[in-house]
Amino acid sequence: MSMSDATNWPASALDAAETAFAALTCEPAPLALDCTAFFSDAGLPQPVMPLSVLRDWLLRHPRAYTVRDEVWRELIRRARLDGPHWVVAAVGMAMPALQQYAAQLCEGYDGDPADVDAEILTGFLTALRDRADLAKPAPYASLCKAAWRAGRDLRLQQREFLPVEDIDHVAPGSRTPRVPYGHPDLLVRRAVTLGVLDPEDEQPYIDVRLGRRAIEPIAARNGVSVDALRMRLSRIDSRIAEALADGLLTGVASPETMAHVRLRAEQRSRRRAGRAAAARREAARQHAAAAA
Repeated sequence: MSMSDATNWPASALDAAETAFAALTCEPAPLALDCTAFFSDAGLPQPVMPLSVLRDWLLRHPRAYTVRDEVWRELIRRARLDGPHWVVAAVGMAMPALQQYAAQLCEGYDGDPADVDAEILTGFLTALRDRADLAKPAPYASLCKAAWRAGRDLRLQQREFLPVEDIDHVAPGSRTPRVPYGHPDLLVRRAVTLGVLDPEDEQPYIDVRLGRRAIEPIAARNGVSVDALRMRLSRIDSRIAEALADGLLTGVASPETMAHVRLRAEQRSRRRAGRAAAARREAARQHAAAAA
């Protein structure tokens, strides 16, 4: 089976995704997952399994929590780093759950069921691309929850009245915002200007912390490991929290405070340059040893 064999492409987004998954996992060269590459004792019947076979095994073993978590961490990593076919693979692996959600949410729905399917798939893909945190347990459950919520939100739009916050207590008229006007991007920009945040860390910090983007592709683009970037962002969190507590980001900094912040920024820069130089020397040594 190939993509071109489908004469009538399904109108439903979920049916189309299942068709694409079937094409990706059909003989003679089905897409497979080498589970030994990330999990040495998975309890699976074979180390390398075609995805359709692996999906059936996971369905038959609903209490294999550890195996499922490790499989889904690998699927999410590959979907984020290794191309669109792994995105299709991840959607196909989750299809039994996604189709179940669609059937439940379409009960009594007056609109087009294909719209519910599309929202479920969109919610799943958004979480797959950026929202699911591989450092937390049960990444598959996180994806499924995002998919279900997206479909549920579409159903809630059928309500005649939507609840809103009580605004009676809000005084009319304009108000002058405080510097830096409460916008997180402006706080981060000021943190860079003051030296609390290094310029090369500004965009990764905005992407991960404010944009809630997946950390794996960002770490790859910046040439660091995921763990290293996590630790770097955690240290930035501490510095920004300290600067906010001191009023540094929302007020006028004294010359003494600015001198201290800049000194710490210079120290971080020297440490980072030293680590980079050491990494280059080690790479050159290994290259020379391999060539000898």
